[in-house]
Amino acid sequence: MFTLCLTACINHGEQQQLSHSLIKSSSEEQLLREAYQSSVDQSEREYFVYLPRGYHDQPDKKWPVMLFLHGNGERGNGQGELDFVMMQGPLHEAWVKRKDLPFIIISPQLHMFGFDKKGIGYIDNRSKDNIPKRLAQGVPKRKPAFSTNGDIQRLLSVKGMSDVAPLLPQGWEMLEADLITILDSVQHKYRVNVNKTYLSGLSYGGFGTWYMASKYPQRFAAIAPVVGWGHPSLMAPIAKYKIPTWVFAGGRDNAVNIKYFYEGLNTLEKLGHNDVRFTVHEDKGHDVWTRVYSGDDIYRWLLSHQLND
Repeated sequence: MFTLCLTACINHGEQQQLSHSLIKSSSEEQLLREAYQSSVDQSEREYFVYLPRGYHDQPDKKWPVMLFLHGNGERGNGQGELDFVMMQGPLHEAWVKRKDLPFIIISPQLHMFGFDKKGIGYIDNRSKDNIPKRLAQGVPKRKPAFSTNGDIQRLLSVKGMSDVAPLLPQGWEMLEADLITILDSVQHKYRVNVNKTYLSGLSYGGFGTWYMASKYPQRFAAIAPVVGWGHPSLMAPIAKYKIPTWVFAGGRDNAVNIKYFYEGLNTLEKLGHNDVRFTVHEDKGHDVWTRVYSGDDIYRWLLSHQLND
């Protein structure tokens, strides 16, 4: 039976303290760019690799790794536009906000796939000047939360989703092969604990998280889709491998409506998967991700899981 939590769901007894995972050391965190050739269009692209504090001081230590998939507004060419992936999410928190996260964070960029020709304001009007920068001292001020309209209210869930598309158009499923290549490359080049490989994403990246987990359920110790629902048709492999799953939604989200979340979660339960959490931030709109990734709970929860338990 999945756990439904309103605003916050924390089981401190099963979580290790995030701060205990950090080692006081002289080795500072690093943000690197790794090159690869995309199998989608043969373009030369790059992705970010974040190395946590202490990585270079402990040559025998293998580190947890998190593959993070960004949202629709951060698409780009994987070169001069790559910095857009730092707008929000764990990489933003670790690098820009200097949050001590004991993970190697992999952050690739989704191809534009013509979304810059669709008249989407948050893509057309974005500017590199608005990308938050890491300061020499301190951290930049956080942007205001999304405005929300309407009362806080519970919406009826959708029953039966055979006529609902399982994925959003031209999303992370288009980069399936690239993502596995990137993950394999990082695991080969850096000191990665493959048994502590995690997957998370927001909005479009939330949908991508469900998709990649369904395709490669043996690869991930836990997944955390944020404001992205999972289609029932994707649930069988996730249930078979019983991937620990923590899902987040916004009660006032007008972009990814909460009514679509329940059917997939109920499918997981019917398939015998009982290690699922569902947290609804009733007061929040689509930007639930800021509250989720700026806190500690999601990272403690991820670290509490590993493959071959």
